[in-house]
Amino acid sequence: MKKILIIRLSSFGDIVQTKALLKPLKEGLPGCEVSWLVRKDLEGTLKGDDLIDQVITFDRSEGLGGLIRLAFSLRNQFDIIYDAHNNTRSGILRKITCSFTRTNLVIRSKERWKRFLLFTFGINKFPQPYKAMVSYWKPLQSALKLEGELRPRPWPVALSEEMSATIRGRVVLVPSAAWPKKTWPLEHFKSLVTLLPEHQFLILGGPEDQFCEEIKEVAPERVENFAGQLSLAESCSVAAHADFIVTADTGLQQVADFSGVQGVSLMGPTAFGFTTMGGLRTFEVDLPCRPCSKDGSGPCSRKVYQECMVSLTPESVAKEIKEKMN
Repeated sequence: MKKILIIRLSSFGDIVQTKALLKPLKEGLPGCEVSWLVRKDLEGTLKGDDLIDQVITFDRSEGLGGLIRLAFSLRNQFDIIYDAHNNTRSGILRKITCSFTRTNLVIRSKERWKRFLLFTFGINKFPQPYKAMVSYWKPLQSALKLEGELRPRPWPVALSEEMSATIRGRVVLVPSAAWPKKTWPLEHFKSLVTLLPEHQFLILGGPEDQFCEEIKEVAPERVENFAGQLSLAESCSVAAHADFIVTADTGLQQVADFSGVQGVSLMGPTAFGFTTMGGLRTFEVDLPCRPCSKDGSGPCSRKVYQECMVSLTPESVAKEIKEKMN
């Protein structure tokens, strides 16, 4: 039996993508015990997953001292430590936890030289499209000589019966993203609702996404706005059980991909948010500036601001919804 620790502290979308490796890992190493070290405020993204035997948390408020104490407490507890984060914090953790022990260390490379070429000179040496779920699985697969492949699996947290009935037959819309440049224009979402008078919609978002009410106002009898009304865990369950979802590069997109949901993935400025499992169809436009960033931050160089997202028309998305939902 192997005891394995996965270090992936944040962020929400990256944690979801890393979770995809749990199924082939458990199948390849029957009986192994998997622990996961995550930032305390994101602990909820891992709860309820029966493929994780232990969740260990780090509270950022404890600072460097707390991180060092945690690292020493983890020494000699694991056969394998997989640093799937590979940043300063995880580097401190792995150096203390693995030094002068028999623990085997696996590190996921961030391929920083390729990132430098891409975002500085526009030279893209990454696989096209870049599938982050695969990039999280391959280092561990290679180190442990496993043969499993990534496949969709049900989201660990089920929907309530009431919410299941609410979302049935509806198109789920995710209009918000962490960075504004990743979002599809608000007017496009409103046009999409208008173009599909025979369909009903449900909107997911956070408390700060007040603009979602404008989408509902297009057809209040057909649009339910749950922005700010659901917890992150509840929103994940809705995205994972949707009949169809329309989303840009967001954490909820990765949840839908993880679960094999059908839908449309609207890809614009980012480099690493492409889907893996095959349920979501990627809509994108070929521009010489794409991708311009890893997360949608930074300025836009086009004459038409956010052209990569503006050019993805509501008509094309409406056509996809009609074909798949009928």
